[in-house]
Amino acid sequence: ELISSLRSKLQTLWEERELVLSEARECAERGEELEAMVRDVCKPNEFERYMMFIGDLEKVVSLLLCLSSRLARVQNAMRRIDSNTDAEEKQSLNERHKLLSRQREDAKDLKENLDRRERVVSGILAKYLTDQQLQDYRRFVQVKTSLLIEQKDLEEQIKFFKEQLENLEKSIP
Repeated sequence: ELISSLRSKLQTLWEERELVLSEARECAERGEELEAMVRDVCKPNEFERYMMFIGDLEKVVSLLLCLSSRLARVQNAMRRIDSNTDAEEKQSLNERHKLLSRQREDAKDLKENLDRRERVVSGILAKYLTDQQLQDYRRFVQVKTSLLIEQKDLEEQIKFFKEQLENLEKSIP
């Protein structure tokens, strides 16, 4: 029953992932339309700023999600430490935890910088776009970020349930 339940949960997650990927494709199309409009109305240096911001948005959000995920795995491993865990493994986990924590703090700084750049880009676009177009741009940025987070979350859940299923199948003779 448990195997069946895990398979069913995985199937549901795969279906959700397909929906999110479909939404991501639609979002990318809206992004291309927005890019064309911004290229038409802005000065070349302003357009370049816009493009750099959009490109960095995905990179910084993905970096933050990746580091947070890796940090969570290390923290879970640290919670499993007991008297049988050798000192070398404990030290390795502690060092990885410190490194990932520092990297995540650096990534948070990058995100704060990115947020400031978004305000600058928004100010530039406000000079050229209608209120509706500006709202569309802000919605695009918000949806793009949300979809990245949702995709990463689904990938993590799928990975977790696959591991659970594999471990369960191996444990049954």
